[in-house]
Amino acid sequence: MKYTDKKEFDNANIFKTGNPNDAFAKYFIGNSFLNPLTEPGKSPVFLANVTFEPGCRNNWHVHHAKKGGGQILICTAGEGWYQEDGKEILELKEGTVVVIPPEVKHWHGAKKDSWFSHISVEVPGENTSNEWLEPVSDDYYNSLK
Repeated sequence: MKYTDKKEFDNANIFKTGNPNDAFAKYFIGNSFLNPLTEPGKSPVFLANVTFEPGCRNNWHVHHAKKGGGQILICTAGEGWYQEDGKEILELKEGTVVVIPPEVKHWHGAKKDSWFSHISVEVPGENTSNEWLEPVSDDYYNSLK
């Protein structure tokens, strides 16, 4: 369901918006927010609810791992987009689950007319790292329907 009204979105966003995602703001176009659901070091898996304002998306990026690794997105509120390099765009809605293998270039974010949240699951692995790449261009993003 699309949410243009922040108050309505907040009522639907059961894992809450959290705080501005300042540490990673340079890798996003628009404002994103982070609400950690597990504490690093106390849980073997890091989970966080990531919220995107309408029009916000992250840069293309790759989750590297020698073994294991990758990311899982569990969409919880609003509507968004996901795309792997060279593949068609995937519409994200509440209940959509995306399994992203390691070494796959991709991006994700909100639709331009909806707030959006997903739980990000960082899959444990060996020698994991995240490589941030170029932004998703405004021309391309604005062409999505």
